[in-house]
Amino acid sequence: MPGERTKYAWRSHILAERALVGAAEHAREAAELATAIEPLAGADDVVCAYVPIRGEPGDLRMLDALCVRNATVLLPVTGEPGPLSWARYEGPDSLRKARFGLLEPTTATLPPDTVATATTVLVPALAVDLRGVRLGRGAGYYDRTLGAVGDGTRLIAVVRDNELVDRLPEEPHDRRMGWAVTPGGGLRELGHELPVSPE
Repeated sequence: MPGERTKYAWRSHILAERALVGAAEHAREAAELATAIEPLAGADDVVCAYVPIRGEPGDLRMLDALCVRNATVLLPVTGEPGPLSWARYEGPDSLRKARFGLLEPTTATLPPDTVATATTVLVPALAVDLRGVRLGRGAGYYDRTLGAVGDGTRLIAVVRDNELVDRLPEEPHDRRMGWAVTPGGGLRELGHELPVSPE
């Protein structure tokens, strides 16, 4: 795809592609993501994650894989526009339906600055580029939330293989990701500019 496409055009393209993913392919990719994500945390780690919905890659297996490693897994709780609050994930039975079609924990809600305790944040994305520029859905929740995250926290965009792209449009408020995890490629470090082709 041309690198000059707008964020709107990128979103439309990726959402259309996700809509074509069948149930079997989605399940296969979700299993591969769970396998790739499991070793990313251990008993002393706090992982801020999310429950994939509406065609997003992954499923509850990636959260359960982290719990198997005895990591503390926190999920976002939505409210008014602003930084996300958090609550602890304690298995599928601890979830309830919430606004925007989300599933959120029934456990105690923790304040937005809880994200600062995370060693790893799994960030939903429509796409991410090799520099770490992330394309979200445009609501801005994560842009407002990730400002509280320190430089030592791993920010990992979770995308399908073809959603790791060369270059996306970037705005000054965008927080770059340090890593991407994809079903086929596993964990990959980002932050590298593409070489400039000689004219």
